[in-house]
Amino acid sequence: MISSVFPDWSPYPDLESAARAYLRDPEVALDVLNGVLNGTQVLGFTLERFVNEHNGVWQEVVVCDGSRLMLWHGEDVSPNEGPAGAMISSLRVVPLSAVIEVGCRRRLMRGPSGQLRVDSVDVYLLLNSLDEATGGHPLEEARVSVRQDALRFGKTLEDGGPGQIGRLEEFARLVASLAGRPLL
Repeated sequence: MISSVFPDWSPYPDLESAARAYLRDPEVALDVLNGVLNGTQVLGFTLERFVNEHNGVWQEVVVCDGSRLMLWHGEDVSPNEGPAGAMISSLRVVPLSAVIEVGCRRRLMRGPSGQLRVDSVDVYLLLNSLDEATGGHPLEEARVSVRQDALRFGKTLEDGGPGQIGRLEEFARLVASLAGRPLL
């Protein structure tokens, strides 16, 4: 069984050091991302990694360079879908102009002394593209269900700790400050 406790990436200010400390496959992620960044400065990033019993390790890196979000995703292939040890590596690039809303939800816990602390944070980036649109069943009254595309990220004290919670909030503030700006 793969451990679900990973090193803390939050003390590392640069993408390469954080990825090497946290990801199982940092070389794959950095190779793909550096090919797209092509020397562009990284303004902010967030990392995610977890293990599930179905297909093993799931990893994600999201990078903001001021005009784009680059999302690298690495995921083990489940045993019934490919050879042992196989993984999928994918990249998605989203222009920041496609981000139409940024939301950040914090769960606060009050300690015995009454002091509040952040227990978890959930961030969403709503995009101007559609994720899904369905027209319902042909024999029923016509109704359309539309869902906008969104990117979601979360950290808790148990999954990431206070450092990663803070870094995710910092990333959300960065994207919020840049979203919707016209590209020059």
